[in-house]
Amino acid sequence: MPRILMERSGEMEVFTRVVQEGGFSAAARSLDLTPSAVSKLIARLEKRLGVRLLLRTTRALTLTEEGEAYHHAALRILQEMNDADQQAAGGAVRGRLRVSVTVPLGTMFVVPAMPGFVARNPDLVVDLSLSDGIVDLVAEKTDVAIRMGNLPDSGLIARKLGQSRRVVCASPAYLARKGRPETPADLERHDCLTFSFRRARPSWPFRCEGRDVEQPVTGSLVVNNGETMKQTALAGAGIARLGLFHVAAEIAEGKLVALLEDCNPGDLEMVHAIHVPGGPVPHRVRAFIDHMAETLKASPLLHAQG
Repeated sequence: MPRILMERSGEMEVFTRVVQEGGFSAAARSLDLTPSAVSKLIARLEKRLGVRLLLRTTRALTLTEEGEAYHHAALRILQEMNDADQQAAGGAVRGRLRVSVTVPLGTMFVVPAMPGFVARNPDLVVDLSLSDGIVDLVAEKTDVAIRMGNLPDSGLIARKLGQSRRVVCASPAYLARKGRPETPADLERHDCLTFSFRRARPSWPFRCEGRDVEQPVTGSLVVNNGETMKQTALAGAGIARLGLFHVAAEIAEGKLVALLEDCNPGDLEMVHAIHVPGGPVPHRVRAFIDHMAETLKASPLLHAQG
């Protein structure tokens, strides 16, 4: 019978902590070990595997190609071990849940839903990050992300939570100053607010009298998230194209005016919860996704039907 290597999980945990903390000393502090003990454990691991995992200099610590592969595998294995412990303990939701969500969805839905979620799961710590940027779930050690828009073919597991059509809008102050566009082509003479991230479209889609139109848009202000775009539109900086769920209240209150609705193509922006595949879904991830599915289902502006 081959010898059972009882130290493997400990080596993996130390190795992933070194990568997470960016150095031996920081990892040692977080694990309540000495830096020399951490160094010896990593050296023992590299000797056993017969490969160099880390490149160490006085200024930086970087992963080798083998180190990258081992790091991804170690994260998955440690997570599965943690999930096995939770399942054996009766499916308790505990540990740390790292969540990434877009700024509009986060401020409008996720943040208000957090008190109820953490009250129901008192043994869970939620690490919540709001950003409209693309997040690498593995590299950023994120358990689940909630995103809007079409999903790339990334191999991630996705669950649809909701959807919203989009609307072109501007403040009454901006329209009084610049005039109201009557056709998509009129946008050429207007300040249109656009996004800075790479997946942003350089034009806005319209459907006029049964004909699809892609209208190029430009403006003097480029932003990196939907909440900032809404606030700049409210301030009269230009015309925005946003999810209706995000600006419905402001339109109803007259703070923003919906434009070119006769040419609105009715395209839908989907909301998904995404997480990394591999083994059973952790209880903490499933609990959070179920909680958000119920939260979004209750909103008439962001429903999952259709």
